Amino acid sequence: MAERDWQSLLPRIQRLLDALDGRLRHAGEVVEAEADAWAYRWRGHLEPIQHPDLYPLDGLIGVERSVQRLRANCAAFVAGAPALDVLLYGERGTGKSSAARGLLREFGAKGLRLVEIRRDDLRDLPAIYAAVRERDERFALFCDDLSFEANDGSFKELKATLDGGLEARPANVIILATSNRRHLLPEYMSDNREAAISPEGELHPGETAEEKISLSDRFGLLLPFFSFNQDTYLRIVEHHARELGLAERLPSSELHARALRFALDRAGRSGRTARQACIAILQEIEERS
Repeated sequence: MAERDWQSLLPRIQRLLDALDGRLRHAGEVVEAEADAWAYRWRGHLEPIQHPDLYPLDGLIGVERSVQRLRANCAAFVAGAPALDVLLYGERGTGKSSAARGLLREFGAKGLRLVEIRRDDLRDLPAIYAAVRERDERFALFCDDLSFEANDGSFKELKATLDGGLEARPANVIILATSNRRHLLPEYMSDNREAAISPEGELHPGETAEEKISLSDRFGLLLPFFSFNQDTYLRIVEHHARELGLAERLPSSELHARALRFALDRAGRSGRTARQACIAILQEIEERS
């Protein structure tokens, strides 16, 4: 090749080398980020979350018993002892998602890693297992607000993957899910028409009802998060009022009255409503001052 041709190619070669160098540096940064991350998203690969939302477990009021059992199961898991898949179920705004994030705050330094997965990602569980099987950390695969519609057959794939597939689950993986439904699928009166009574009077549920129940049974630990009575709701209001600096600016009786009115407008009492009430009251005070 003529010297003139080489000279014309040199700038192009240099650009290619610079691009390759940049990609190698980026790959190194990604590996380093993965090594440092406590939380990930599954997007066909583990994508590090550098600023996870961590919630203190002790800040969850009214669900202490469920939180205690969740904490004990996670402590066993990070210690390498047998642990159960967990389903947190119950009414909205009662702290299910916050409890899951709270585990990361409490056990992240001990090796717990949270992987956020969507419902459709459950079909990728074998690939997720392969991505984490050889790692030293302990991975909780977190699926928030998990539920299925009546005609959605994908729940059968989840059943097989959770318990019953041929591939062994990695010892460093558990499933952690939240749902407003205990059985994850809608239940209808028609399901009960399949029930039968034996000559001895024993009740046998129908196949449809049995199949719906069998999915939640794959989770070894079912923890309820139910709505709060008025006293518990006001305890949560006081907790958030102290956090926001509102308790020092308003008499307790007025705080309670305004928070109860806020809950009445929302037609329900929950931890989320309590925090929203405190923020709304604080904003009203700021506007008037």
